Amino acid sequence: MNQKGKGEESRSPLDQFSILPLMDIQIGKLYFSFTNPSLFMLLTLSFVLLFFSFVTKKGGGKSVPNAWQSLVELLYSFVLNLVKEQIGGQSGKQEFFPCISVTLTFLLFCNLQGMIPYSFTVTSHFLITLGLSFSLFIGITIVGFARNGLHFLSFSLPAGVPLPLAPFLVLLELIPYSFRALSLGIRLFANMMAGHSLVKILSGFAWTMLCMGDPLYFIGDLGPLLIVLALTGLELGVAILQAYVFTILISIYLNEAINLH
Repeated sequence: MNQKGKGEESRSPLDQFSILPLMDIQIGKLYFSFTNPSLFMLLTLSFVLLFFSFVTKKGGGKSVPNAWQSLVELLYSFVLNLVKEQIGGQSGKQEFFPCISVTLTFLLFCNLQGMIPYSFTVTSHFLITLGLSFSLFIGITIVGFARNGLHFLSFSLPAGVPLPLAPFLVLLELIPYSFRALSLGIRLFANMMAGHSLVKILSGFAWTMLCMGDPLYFIGDLGPLLIVLALTGLELGVAILQAYVFTILISIYLNEAINLH
């Protein structure tokens, strides 16, 4: 019993980010594994689809919207205004609204789902956020070449630059352009992981003080508990804000690729 209690007390706050295989699949030398991130991404996607399908069933919901339909309409209008402000144009709204809407909705629900106790925060893993940011960034680059051809490369070469300096300037501009995708993934991953780790550490500290059995520790535990509640509210705001920041940066990069700002 003592060894078990000691093992439980020594658990790291980073254990909540552990990837656990739930179903092993091996085809030849290729190894696939259905893990807890895969499960929670599937649950999040299923919940979003069922939620939107339930709210908008029979072609648009009710004429007098309830709370859930108002939430969906608010999210729709928010993304539409975001696309209008950052991309603009009727064609831009029609072509890129679905991508921006799906990105914001998926990230928002993944971040909020991670706030549920005993769940898994999908966006707290660097490979997942990096895969999402790089796939979107590759798509943005393809759109830039499709709209502007080779003239898309002119973003890396300011006007009036001497020809001998052109190769060096292009190289210098391509490096920060490529690091945009890396910064997108790092920003989302770092904020979600740091916030959840801090809440876990302070929650463990507050629980340890509460289990001491001493009235002084019980009274002193009010401070850490209040801090945990405040950090939980802050982390909820960060979960919403990071989904918005990721989406608006994608919209800005898409606008630059289309209009070559």
